[in-house]
Amino acid sequence: MAAEEEEAELRLGGPFDRRTARLEDGVFRGNAVDLPEEDPRVRRKAKGFEPEQISLSLSANHDSVWISWITGDCQIGSDIKPLDPKSAASIVHYGRTRHPLNLQATGSSLVYNQLYPFEGLQNYTSGIIHHVRLTGLKPGTQYFYQCGDPSIALSDIHFFKTMPVSAPKSYPKRIAIVGDMGLTYNTTSTVSHMRSNEPDLIVLVGDVTYANMYLTNGTGSDCYSCSFHDTPIHETYQPRWDYWGRFMEPTLSEIPIMVIEGNHELEKQAEDKTYVSYSSRFAFPSEESGSSSTFYYSFNAGGIHFIMLGGYTSYDKSGEQYKWLEKDLSNVDRTVTPWLIATWHPPWYSTYKAHYREAECMRVEMEDLLYSYGVDVVFNGHVKNETHALWTWHRNQDLYGTPGDQIYIVRQPDKCPTGPNERSAEPKPAAADTQNLLKSATLGALNLPRSIGAF
Repeated sequence: MAAEEEEAELRLGGPFDRRTARLEDGVFRGNAVDLPEEDPRVRRKAKGFEPEQISLSLSANHDSVWISWITGDCQIGSDIKPLDPKSAASIVHYGRTRHPLNLQATGSSLVYNQLYPFEGLQNYTSGIIHHVRLTGLKPGTQYFYQCGDPSIALSDIHFFKTMPVSAPKSYPKRIAIVGDMGLTYNTTSTVSHMRSNEPDLIVLVGDVTYANMYLTNGTGSDCYSCSFHDTPIHETYQPRWDYWGRFMEPTLSEIPIMVIEGNHELEKQAEDKTYVSYSSRFAFPSEESGSSSTFYYSFNAGGIHFIMLGGYTSYDKSGEQYKWLEKDLSNVDRTVTPWLIATWHPPWYSTYKAHYREAECMRVEMEDLLYSYGVDVVFNGHVKNETHALWTWHRNQDLYGTPGDQIYIVRQPDKCPTGPNERSAEPKPAAADTQNLLKSATLGALNLPRSIGAF
């Protein structure tokens, strides 16, 4: 390819200059191998109740941000004693200059347990998880902060930048869309490449740590059902969550992450509890967006309204998620947030046989609603082996016979055809536009052929 064509592939018109760093050939290592617990990037360095695993999440709008962290160490074994959440305060000092940090916010704390009613299985109790919401923030502004309990220990000073104000020509410069991360050596390459593109926001479309690929004794496998088919319950090794939090802290203490649940976060335990770690470790703008659940919520990032949907909770038309979605969509003002993007974990469209039509019931219940409100783009994860992971104009144009304006993007979109769909004689979008979509999404960033440029 000529240099001019390569340059055109990486850059699209918009209100600001866009350039996506290339993912070099050979950076990934074939079969994924998990980082061992001895790796210095995942080992606990914090002493006593010093803050660790610091991360940022957005609230529903630009004027609010969540800061989360953990104090105290986890415990795993047959004789565990949960820490008292009240033993360390949840305080953030922050300001627009590094010194002094003249503003303060307080929040809440919790400890969660992963318990198994079976002899020989090890139970787990977390460190103290803190969530503090900062409010009254200015748009597109850098803030510095420290978190912790001033009477015990505070973190180093970190910084973040708030989202731009919601408006038709106001957007984050770049958003990284990632899924099925895990904590492997390939994860380290993914995160390194992601950071090289300097995103303003990370959206993780499910499957975070893959802690449920391990027994409670720390023995792991690429195929749980193959290796551990006789366990009385699907076990999980919760310290993998702590390893992931430590590895990601240098990134997530500066760049906010928005997460939606995947199947690997289910982690069933005693009393049929599920998704406890997922719901405990991250802060979600559920209340701010009118949701009563960590499984679905929404937020604005400049002129984009993101809808995060739950593929592993009730989605039928009579359920709470559907009712919330109807209300949320009806409140979207496209003159303020022209872009409407939805994400959930299991794709409605995919050629991957192992997950083929796995989320068909969700599609039947929700697709018409999303389409009626003109959702622009959908991001999914879940399929991660060799597959023609789908990009499609709405419903492959089969049902309506006319081209829609809704694009579904799953994994490995470079393996999808970019030519016209032979089943429809209707005109298609320009090949150059679809090719740019596919090439860019392969790199973990999507360049949209509209006025906002790349994100």
